[in-house]
Amino acid sequence: MNKKITYLLLFFTLNYFRGNACQCPFTGLSMAECNKYEIIFKGRIDSVKPGDNNLGEAIFVIDELYKGNATKHFKILFDVTEVCAQQFNVGDEWIIYSTYKQITNAKMNWCSRSRKYFKIDKQDFYAETYGCDYATETKFLREQLGVHRTKAETQNAAGNRNQRPTTTQTIITLICSLLFVFLFYWIVNKFLKFKR
Repeated sequence: MNKKITYLLLFFTLNYFRGNACQCPFTGLSMAECNKYEIIFKGRIDSVKPGDNNLGEAIFVIDELYKGNATKHFKILFDVTEVCAQQFNVGDEWIIYSTYKQITNAKMNWCSRSRKYFKIDKQDFYAETYGCDYATETKFLREQLGVHRTKAETQNAAGNRNQRPTTTQTIITLICSLLFVFLFYWIVNKFLKFKR
C-alpha cells in the first residue's frame, strides 16, 4: 500500500513540474511579429544587477537599433522569478524585443522573440524555436526595419522625483506652509472685513 502512495505522489510531482515548465508559443519572423513590440535592438550586456520586487536590471550597449527610441546605454527590466527566465551575463550579445516601461527603460517578456547569440550554432536552441538562426534574424531586421541612430544620452530631470524628501526638506516645507497660512489669515482679516 505504501509503494502505491509513493508512486502516486511521485507521478503527480513530476507532472506538476512538467506542466509548469517554460512553454512559450512559437513565433515566426515577420513584420506582423515585429509590430507587436515598441523597441527592437541588438546589443551587448554591460552590467546586470538584481533589482527590487523580483525585477532584475540589465544595462545594454546598443549596437544596432531597429525600432523605437533609445540611448546607447539602455536599461532592460526583467522578471527574475519567471519560469522561462534565461541567464543574463555581462558581455553576452542579444537581440531584444520589448515594450517600454518608462521612457528610459523597457520591460522584457521572456516569451518575446528576444534571443541570445551563440558562437557555436549547435548551442542555439532559439533557431529551432524561432525557425531561423541569429544571422538570418539580424539580416531580416536590417532589411525590413533599417538601422536607426540612438538618442544622445542626457540626464533625466525626472529621475529623482519619486524619492522621499529629507527631514530638513520636510521641516522647511512645513514651516513655509504654516507661514503662508498665517499670512493668508492676516490678509483676509486686514483687507476683507466681513460684516457680522
